Amino acid sequence: MTSLATAIAAIAQPQLTKSDLMDTLAAMPRSPASSPPRAIERLRGRLTAALAPSRLEIVDDSHRHAGHAGARPGGESHFHVTIVAAVFAGKSRVARQRLVLDALAEELANGVHALGITALAPNDPASEHY
Repeated sequence: MTSLATAIAAIAQPQLTKSDLMDTLAAMPRSPASSPPRAIERLRGRLTAALAPSRLEIVDDSHRHAGHAGARPGGESHFHVTIVAAVFAGKSRVARQRLVLDALAEELANGVHALGITALAPNDPASEHY
């Protein structure tokens, strides 16, 4: 079954929640030749280039904000970033978040509406969980 047929079949099932549908649509492959990089890929690229993380997790939480201010029908507006990078060592929580925000300034100005940040140094006790 093609991705489009899978999405249509998912829509036709009334028992599916909106979250299930968003997950199905988000999982659909996109043609790299015809689509610009998805927001999550752009975020990953910018953070990797600017902060050289040892660990990086980016979660698209847009489906949780459907109908809220800043939410777009296609998602890709609300994210949470968990990043572990040596550059954060010795810096305050606010300074770490500023580094992340500076790295993502263009994305925040062009479509990313909300960003949750967990920024850790490799020696932080909490970094063991990520």
